[in-house]
Amino acid sequence: MLVGAVVNLWRYPVKSLKAEPLQRAEVLSDGLAGDRAAALLVDSPTNARAGKPFRGKESSRLHLTADPETAASYAADAKTLVSLTTEPGRWFDARPVSILLDLWVRDVEALVGEPLDPLRWRPNLYVEAAPDFTRREADLLDLTLRAGTVELRVVDTNKRCLTVTYDIATGASDPRVLGEVARNRENVVGIYCEVVTPGLVSVGDTLSIV
Repeated sequence: MLVGAVVNLWRYPVKSLKAEPLQRAEVLSDGLAGDRAAALLVDSPTNARAGKPFRGKESSRLHLTADPETAASYAADAKTLVSLTTEPGRWFDARPVSILLDLWVRDVEALVGEPLDPLRWRPNLYVEAAPDFTRREADLLDLTLRAGTVELRVVDTNKRCLTVTYDIATGASDPRVLGEVARNRENVVGIYCEVVTPGLVSVGDTLSIV
């Protein structure tokens, strides 16, 4: 069954920082190559998140830059010291690949009454749904999807936090976004996947249910 077509691919080389657009991505067993391969770790010993990643929840401006030094200055403004780590491993909040459909974004746009940039949701694959595809996130749980030569198993819905309230261009927060998602979509926008078969995916590839 056709879900739709991949219209954007993004990875986030440093966790919580600006997205990098791709035309083609290598998907490894642990996610897109180069995705969240680094993070800014909290150094301030009295901070409750000492030793853990500094995230969008802690600064609404992190997604505005891809530069770790600039991001560190945003952290300093919040009285937090951070340092870049590139130790082997990935800095995921949950699962390695996230997928977002324009259908689901339109749901939220209808609730708040204005267009929303899909990057607000920080997906890896952004998919334009086929005209006859109407399923929401929970309907896809445990299914296997194929895009390009990659197969992905849907393992969870993407439950949202404060970061989705941030405007992509300015960092300004609109609490209505998360409020409406919580009230009307069980706090879910998007799905998380594990990699079943590594491979390549490109903008323009179809996404189908296997």
